[in-house]
Amino acid sequence: MEKEVIIGKLTSIFKDVFSDEKIVVEGNLTADDIGSWNSLSHMLMITEVENSFSIKFRLKEISKLKNVGALIELVESKLS
Repeated sequence: MEKEVIIGKLTSIFKDVFSDEKIVVEGNLTADDIGSWNSLSHMLMITEVENSFSIKFRLKEISKLKNVGALIELVESKLS
């Protein structure tokens, strides 16, 4: 799957989970950049990503994510 397609799907997920139509998904985006990003919304977002891409993350993988760029790379690696 192309990176642009992944980013498009993530953008839709982020706008829905964080209830913010202005979110722009890019590599350096972090939880600090989104006011409604907390531990609960984080897990909802992870679940939506897993469901949308039909993949599963290990807890260790999730805990290593530092920004959305790392999430994009992780999704790419799961799909390849």
